[in-house]
Amino acid sequence: MKHTIKELEDIASQIRRDIVRMVHGCQSGHPGGSLGCADFFTALYFEVLNHKKEFTMDGVGEDLFFLSNGHISPVWYSTLAHAGYFDKSELATFRKLDSRLQGHPTTHEHLPGIRIASGSLGQGMSVAIGAALTKRLNGDNSYVFTLHGDGELQEGQNWEAAMFAPFHEMDRLICSVDYNGQQIDGPTKKVLSLDSLQAKFEAFGWHVINTDGNDMQSIVEGLHYAKTLTGKGKPILNLMSTQMGAGVDYMMGSHKWHGTAPNDEQLATALAQLPETLGDY
Repeated sequence: MKHTIKELEDIASQIRRDIVRMVHGCQSGHPGGSLGCADFFTALYFEVLNHKKEFTMDGVGEDLFFLSNGHISPVWYSTLAHAGYFDKSELATFRKLDSRLQGHPTTHEHLPGIRIASGSLGQGMSVAIGAALTKRLNGDNSYVFTLHGDGELQEGQNWEAAMFAPFHEMDRLICSVDYNGQQIDGPTKKVLSLDSLQAKFEAFGWHVINTDGNDMQSIVEGLHYAKTLTGKGKPILNLMSTQMGAGVDYMMGSHKWHGTAPNDEQLATALAQLPETLGDY
């Protein structure tokens, strides 16, 4: 391992601090899903992903990551900053005028680490398949990773991609789903039930694994295990159970924090629960 589990947990704690401070600073953004995915992003970028901070759009010879549910940009921006893609002081510009750190990631600001605009939901898997096909044609055996929201899977384009990937044996593709059961209007089971995502993807021909997305050991081991399953003709789906707002007790498990910024008092409460481990921006 590149880091111990404790070191990864410390990184995730700082990322969570950054998230609540960023969203509070502009009184806009999506803290709930960002907090819930902090452990996944930490495990991916600091333990699993073969990537270079000297960023190129093509990413030849390195693993690629595409964030499909782009509204959880705070967790990605913080992760990229701590991974060395840009200075963490830039996090203070989140959602400000002329900032490279827009509410939903875009490419025309040329922010290192961002390869697609993902404000519109449901497109990440399709893009990732295109990238994986390109790598196959170029003889590049690197992996392509994605992250999707469970509510986002209500978008129909996902299911066209989900059919395409196993049919064309996209077996270097590892997709993760933030399975928190919440979306902006309420619990997914009340808005539009997803029923069994495992059964759905297995019926389409995917190899499905299950991880605890808020347990660092589980997510690290799960992502490493997913890599051992590649090259066997099937894409991999990591069904990752999480809590929206993980790490901040009053946000956990509630769809109300999907897109709501904390006030001053709520920010102080959140920061008291999240140790500063790498230094605030």
